[in-house]
Amino acid sequence: MPLIAIVIAALAIGFEQLIQWKYGPMGIVAFVLLTVGIKAKSTKISGVGAAILVLLLAQSGS
Repeated sequence: MPLIAIVIAALAIGFEQLIQWKYGPMGIVAFVLLTVGIKAKSTKISGVGAAILVLLLAQSGS
């Protein structure tokens, strides 16, 4: 069981680093807002995080 927790934590840290590398500090802020909103079951907070991520994705695509 501890091995699974370590693997999941490593994947989460890797994903967070990927977002920060590609989208900068705003990517981390958006990811944190989305995660906190989902855990707190707050649609406003998760919606703001998702909207920021969408804006960052749209900006990098053009």
